[in-house]
Amino acid sequence: MKISQVAAQLFTLRDYLKTSEDIARSLKKVRAIGYQSVQVSGMGPIDEVELLRILVNEGLNCCATHEPGKVILDETEKVIERLQKLGCRYTAYPFPGGIDFQKPGHIEALVKKLDAAGAAMAKAGRVLAYHNHANEFAHYQGQTVLEYIYSATNPLHLQGEIDTYWVQAGGGDPVDWCRKLKGRLPLIHLKDYGCTSDGKSFFAEIGRGNLNWPEIIAAAEASGCQWFIVEQDVCPGDPFESLAISFRYIQEKLVIE
Repeated sequence: MKISQVAAQLFTLRDYLKTSEDIARSLKKVRAIGYQSVQVSGMGPIDEVELLRILVNEGLNCCATHEPGKVILDETEKVIERLQKLGCRYTAYPFPGGIDFQKPGHIEALVKKLDAAGAAMAKAGRVLAYHNHANEFAHYQGQTVLEYIYSATNPLHLQGEIDTYWVQAGGGDPVDWCRKLKGRLPLIHLKDYGCTSDGKSFFAEIGRGNLNWPEIIAAAEASGCQWFIVEQDVCPGDPFESLAISFRYIQEKLVIE
């Protein structure tokens, strides 16, 4: 993993991305930390042309986005157009809102729509990935829902964006999941899993939780991962400082060159 492959997930900074001015200030801070790429998510309204201008001015690349799940599934062409304007290849389906994994019909409909949206994106030279949470580790037809989603979709149409924290929270193994998706894992969310003395889990900066980062990174690289995206859903204080702590750990402990 090179430092140029490490990106910041802007959802971490969502409270500081309400206006164009907020976005410009925040992206300047992200670049000052050392990040060269970002995943666009959690922003207030901003035109893609203006967003791209800000990114270019700060020397940042948009490596991927998150888009509303309903828009991805039902208005795929809008997503393709947005990605084209941003010069971005990847997006990820962020959360199965309105999907009940206890209802087989919901699961079947979701995988069909994901496959169809991914096929349209692939035709346009874009890539759709799936971002997991813990709920996909419920069981369905003798396997986890997440396993079913990948087995029931074409790898050319749906790739992976494994979230390490949520895999751990769901009872899975982040290293194993990186290996499962060999050749199908362009994106990974690096998110550490901490635990309090009374057994409660919390979102931690990279290196301040309990995940085995050397093994995770090695497995992700072996599976062809292109972008290693730092995210922290909840920070103990200033989220910019949390992103900086994670970046420094990655730079000092995990980056090869």
